[in-house]
This record gives sequence, C-alpha cells and structure tokens, in this order.
Amino acid sequence: MMMTKAHSIECREAPVNPDGQVSLWRKVMRGLAEAPPTGLLGLVVLFAYLFVIIFAPWLAPFGEAAVVSDVYEPWGGQYLLGTDSLGRDIYSRIIYAARNTVGITLLSTVLAFVIGAGLGMIAAVMGGWTDQVLSRLVDMLMAIPLLIFALLLLMVFGSSVTALVLILGCLESTRVFRLTRAVAMNVSVMDYVEAARLRGENLFWIVRREILPNILAPLFAEFGLRFCFIFLLISSLSFLGLGLHPPTADWGAMVRENAMLITFGRMTPLLPAVAIAVLTIAVNLVVDWFTHKASGLSK
Repeated sequence: MMMTKAHSIECREAPVNPDGQVSLWRKVMRGLAEAPPTGLLGLVVLFAYLFVIIFAPWLAPFGEAAVVSDVYEPWGGQYLLGTDSLGRDIYSRIIYAARNTVGITLLSTVLAFVIGAGLGMIAAVMGGWTDQVLSRLVDMLMAIPLLIFALLLLMVFGSSVTALVLILGCLESTRVFRLTRAVAMNVSVMDYVEAARLRGENLFWIVRREILPNILAPLFAEFGLRFCFIFLLISSLSFLGLGLHPPTADWGAMVRENAMLITFGRMTPLLPAVAIAVLTIAVNLVVDWFTHKASGLSK
C-alpha cells in the first residue's frame, strides 16, 4: 500500500508537457538563428539550386534538347543566354543540367557511403582477417589513379546514368572506407563497446548503437567533401566526352561544347563553370557549419 501510494503521488506530480518536446520547427529556427553568416549563405544557395532542380520544367522556357533557333545567337531577347552550336537555348540547358549533374552526384555519393561506411565499420569492429582482407583490397583499388580508373571503366561499360552512379560510387567508397575505419577503430576500443560485446550484442547492434552515433561528425564532413569531389569528377568526365550521352544537358559537357565562343569574347562557356564553382563552395560552407555544430566546439 505504501509503495502504491508513493507511486501514485509520483505520477501525479510528474510534469506533463502537452507538446511532448520542443517541436522540430523550433529546433530548426534556433539552429538558423545561431548559424554563422557563411553557413546561412551556403544554405540559401543550396535551396536556390534545389528550387531550380525541382521546378526545372517550369523554369526553362524551352525543352532540354529542343533546337529553337540558329547557332550561336547572341544574348538577350527571346534567348536570354543565347544558343549553342546546335541552336539550343543555353539558359534552358543550364537549368536542366542542374537536375542531371546534381542528381547523379547525390546518388553516387550516397552509394559510396553505403558501401564504404558500412564496410569500414565492419572492418573496425571485427578486426582480424576481415579487416586485413578489406583493407588490402581497398589499398589495391586506391593505388590506381581515380580519373584513369574511371575513364577505363566507362570505356568498357559505357557512360549511361546507371554505369556512372555504380562506377563512381564504388570507386569513391574506398576513400570513405579508409576514413570510416580510422575513426571507428578509435571508438571500437572504448569501454562501452567492450561492455556491449560482453553482453552478447550482435555486430549490427554494436555498429548501429555504439559506433555510428559517435562518428557522425567526421562522416558528415566527409560526405560534403565526397559530394564535391564526385561532382567535379563528373564534370571533368563530361568535359572529356565520357559523361552523360548527348543530348542530355550537363554542365561539364556544356563548357566543352561552347568553349570556342571564348575566342570571340563571349562568356557563355564560363556560365556552367560558375554554376559548378558556386555549388561546390556552398556545399563546403554548409558542411563546415554542421561539422562545427556536431563537434560540440564553442564559437
């Protein structure tokens, strides 16, 4: 009776929050209020790119591959940024290229992290022959220059969207594996991980509950870096003619297609290059902000 009464009193006196906890919207607004100007600038740029990617068919006045006029029309009028060597509207193609290039980059980056981070944490936790085999295999793949290896594989398997995502995701996963294994090795020797092993927890539980939450900050920073590297690699491959097949719009290919216009004093080839540079800088600004926040360091 005494225990029951005490328990009931404790239950009545427990504070009840009708909202449960601070809403997600408040957390987001608090985070934005505490963000540095560079982080906010990068976030605004990323949202602008996202808006263009989502609403590309409505923002572009012409189709992605539609021939609308004569070749190399000047800027202004109906064709805001002129036309290319085939008479296609450059403004429309830049908009569609954002969806194509960024979409492939994001898919490749996610695939690289699914493969690299997963195998890296398994190698760190299991150790022994598993760690040795995976590490030596990654060392062999990393010994080959990335661009040359990518060019070779794309010439063999073709440069379709599926091939690009699989090849770039698998090649970049080696870099993710090295970082994940290094940071996970430091966590795997901690006391709470050993306690989980002694309790009989399985490998998946240890990786999900003990390893991954403690290495999110470096992994998030690496995600931003990998995104930028893959983004620039896809643009380089497209500039060399091994990216997306024509007439699919791609920023790297657009630089190559309109490069001769520079000799006539026109800045058209620089527009896709500027789009590539601005997105890369914006991603780095946002990643620096989130990494600083996740690390727990004071301003």
